[in-house]
Amino acid sequence: MAGANTLHHPHRGSMQFWPRKRAARSLARVRTWKPSEKLAGFIGYKAGMTHLLIKDNNQSSPTKNMDVSTAATIIECPPMKVMSIRLYQKTTSGLKLVKEAFTTKPEKELKRKTGLGKNNDLTGEYDEVRIVAYSLPKKTSIKKVPDVTEIALRGDNALEYAKSLMDKEIKISELFTEGQLIDVHGVTKGKGFQGTVKRYGVKRRQHKSEKTIRGVGTLGSWHPNRVQYTVAQPGKMGYHQRTEYNKILLKIGNKPEEINQKGGITNFGFVKTDYVLVKGSVPGPKKRALILAVALRPWKRFKQPTPEIKYTSTESKQGVR
Repeated sequence: MAGANTLHHPHRGSMQFWPRKRAARSLARVRTWKPSEKLAGFIGYKAGMTHLLIKDNNQSSPTKNMDVSTAATIIECPPMKVMSIRLYQKTTSGLKLVKEAFTTKPEKELKRKTGLGKNNDLTGEYDEVRIVAYSLPKKTSIKKVPDVTEIALRGDNALEYAKSLMDKEIKISELFTEGQLIDVHGVTKGKGFQGTVKRYGVKRRQHKSEKTIRGVGTLGSWHPNRVQYTVAQPGKMGYHQRTEYNKILLKIGNKPEEINQKGGITNFGFVKTDYVLVKGSVPGPKKRALILAVALRPWKRFKQPTPEIKYTSTESKQGVR
């Protein structure tokens, strides 16, 4: 039994995520959607961060009814369009695609990226309806091809609702409301090949150490005669798919001049379309696509009313770290 004075030295690198693998693409993949009669997700682009003065409406907070400063992320949300409607059937090996209907008026950038099929028959039996949606980055200051993702639908009228969205521009204000909880799915910033000190936070060794200073002291014991996966070693760092749960949607706006900073947002430019303000930070660098989704596991006691924003900073963040 360890004594009271035994030093506690836990593993310095986080083992919360395993395997530590890089994402397959820059747009996150959502495996589970919250049941919703509307679209459960939306594609947005991270623009940057700012700070707000909001009135604290949480009556159980020590700062209730006071104006408090909070950090917020600006996410530009240009309209989305439907590329296709998919019908799935449940099988013993999972969902199986049985029918798919494609849009007849695709964007020229989208047609160049993916070959569109011609099957538009949606008759027959099915168990689940999903749509394949794509963003319209040409309406923003970002130069890139549209991002494509699959979004689930629920409800008895899911197919009719999906048909009503075909060839129409979908705005984020039609799907979300201010003050609600959302999940933000994104891919973190890639940092390239890094050593153990930066990648795992291990302590530098003494300056007289043999062979190396910025490295671990040992790779492990003699037996088992292999290097365990828990040992901190150099490797590629970042570019991981991560999800921020239960972020508060502070504002949905359609007047970019209210949040555009002087001279434009650093490393992004000017917001030109609809945008949202999300409390706190979200994963990923600027200009990266994010998926905003209905909260999968919202706080049960969350009853905070819509935040009242008193002030939004539009000062340039150039040179601020």
